[in-house]
Amino acid sequence: MDQTFLGRLSTYAANALRYWEPRRVIYDAVLALVVIGHFVAGWPASRHALSFDLALGVFMLAVLANVAYCAVYVPDLFVQFSGLDAPWRRGRIILLIIGTAFAATITHFVAPGLFQ
Repeated sequence: MDQTFLGRLSTYAANALRYWEPRRVIYDAVLALVVIGHFVAGWPASRHALSFDLALGVFMLAVLANVAYCAVYVPDLFVQFSGLDAPWRRGRIILLIIGTAFAATITHFVAPGLFQ
């Protein structure tokens, strides 16, 4: 039984990685556009906020956003183990849209504070 579980876990994890990792670029691009939008909207005042500390802060927030992106693997693996993996493969896009929209909303509220 243990080999069966580990074999399934390996297969499902590989499926999840193949789906989610290429889409991480979309997620990161959306969040970057939100930050850039706030920077441009705050111009020229936002220009004065540029500093090494700001760069480090943005880097830290980008890493945290990508750690949060990894949360998608929990429901993905759960649904695949439930036996609903075939319909789930078609429904993953909904989770991508909702998760990206949620992260963009959080970014929308955090970004203005970066440039003050």
